[in-house]
Amino acid sequence: MRQSPAPVGTLIVPLWRALAVFRFTALGYVLVLYARNAADYAHPLVAVPVLLGMIAWTVAASWAYAQPRLRRWPLLAADLFVALVPLLVSPWIIGRPALADGVPTIAVAWLAGPVLAWAVAGGRRLGAAAALVLTAADLAVRDRLNESSVTPGVLMLLAGIAVGHVARLIGAAEDRLQRAVELEAATRELAAATRERERLARDIHDSVLQVLAMVARRGADLDGEAGELARLAGEQEAALRALVTSRVTVAPTGPAATVSDAPTVSDAPTVADGPTAAGLPTVPGTGPVDLRSVVNGYASSRVSVATPADPVLLPGRLAAELGAALGAAVDNAVRHGGPQARVWVLVEEEPDAVTVSIRDDGCGIRPGRLAEAAAQGRLGVSQSIEGRVAEIGGTVRVVSEPGAGTEIELRVPSPDATVEEYG
Repeated sequence: MRQSPAPVGTLIVPLWRALAVFRFTALGYVLVLYARNAADYAHPLVAVPVLLGMIAWTVAASWAYAQPRLRRWPLLAADLFVALVPLLVSPWIIGRPALADGVPTIAVAWLAGPVLAWAVAGGRRLGAAAALVLTAADLAVRDRLNESSVTPGVLMLLAGIAVGHVARLIGAAEDRLQRAVELEAATRELAAATRERERLARDIHDSVLQVLAMVARRGADLDGEAGELARLAGEQEAALRALVTSRVTVAPTGPAATVSDAPTVSDAPTVADGPTAAGLPTVPGTGPVDLRSVVNGYASSRVSVATPADPVLLPGRLAAELGAALGAAVDNAVRHGGPQARVWVLVEEEPDAVTVSIRDDGCGIRPGRLAEAAAQGRLGVSQSIEGRVAEIGGTVRVVSEPGAGTEIELRVPSPDATVEEYG
């Protein structure tokens, strides 16, 4: 199932929520200080509408910043302007002598709200800019500067820089995460498309290519329309092979000792050229299937089959793919091993794997022929055998010498390891 990329801005959401919590906490601190110090203010009643305005803006700003579409310059500018109002009226409410002695303005820590909002929205520079504006206004309302009056501004500046830096790091991390998720989704889609193309290539090889190759070979010595038909069939086979191999990337899928992507005969002009796909045993459904019934379908006067006495149960899809790979291997051996060649098929069930061995006493494979076949677009082993087995998690091993026959070993995980995935 494809995983959708994470929505933009999801990683920064916790910072905005933390900012809303800070605003309400700072507002509570402002109200506590007012209740405690109102008797010492020059005009305490004037502070009431200011405090009500601060409460209303805290609620409104918290809601607005929770909406990503509203986190723009109008909201940021309004937030900074509203914070300046209680700061600028503080001399009238509290009194200039008290402010000159270092008493905090009526807004106190609530002033840091806009600084943090600017820092989250725009990074270190905007956070520092907002802190400098509010610090300048705070110092302007005081007749005398001392350490206690400067400290709040310094703390706001440091907070703006620190929070802005964290916000920028989160933004960069989110961008990297977004790209990684999109790349992962594209990779999964590409892998699925590649598997489908390889499956189609196997099906084409098992049917169309084999028929065209058979017609071209058998009609090559005929004259007239039959000879022309054979020539056209040969041309179409070559064109179709080129098309299939240009759309499918073939790579070795087994261990280093595995030999792949080639026919199992020496100097054979085609790989399993013959309409054998229609004659393969049918594996119905996806439930457990006795592999012996699939393998026994290939027994003939030239093919001897040996299977265990007990059932070899495999999930339906796995048995079907393994049977199709076995059919391609047997067909290669019968067609190209020589007119007197015999084939032996052996099924072995081990604790962790099921192995099907196909051995013949035919002409074998000359060195280098496997690589030549892969380069020529021959899909008999690379797709019809190796591709199928690799897709179900197995491996293929080919051992052959010229004049000494060929042995192909198909090995897949045991039913217990595959029934959940393929059953």
